[in-house]
Amino acid sequence: MREQPRYKIPQKGITVWRIYGILQTFFLAIAAGVASFLTYYFEGPFYVHLIAWVLVVIAIVFLIWAFPNIRYRIWRYEVREQEIEIQSGLFVVTRTLIPMVRVQHVDTEQGPILKRYGLSNISISSAATTHTIPFLEMDEADRLRGRISELARVAEEDV
Repeated sequence: MREQPRYKIPQKGITVWRIYGILQTFFLAIAAGVASFLTYYFEGPFYVHLIAWVLVVIAIVFLIWAFPNIRYRIWRYEVREQEIEIQSGLFVVTRTLIPMVRVQHVDTEQGPILKRYGLSNISISSAATTHTIPFLEMDEADRLRGRISELARVAEEDV
């Protein structure tokens, strides 16, 4: 089997995944609060309160702490002359090869959280699907977008 792709996403990616986990947990806590209120109001069983808040605690542990650490260790990418390799996953590790001749266009994306941390995502579109390399430093994302675009053009001319 081939070696893993060389490049990892920046350490700031863990922080962004944790912020996403905090947001998800916040909405889960609102749902748990509503469930608790309705259970209390309609005199439902106490275990509904318990289950709702245990789920919130589990979400805090996994979405904010464990999953970002695991994703960071697994996420890798490498851009070669003929292909782009992306390794991703959480429980199942997926390695994807995107041939340069299949690349149609490359975009960078940046929402408010990514902008705050000076990060950007790269989206690589092929005929069938779109692949994303997340949380790259803005300079690196721009450089990589240009390189992929150039290599895709060269690969297209060779065909």
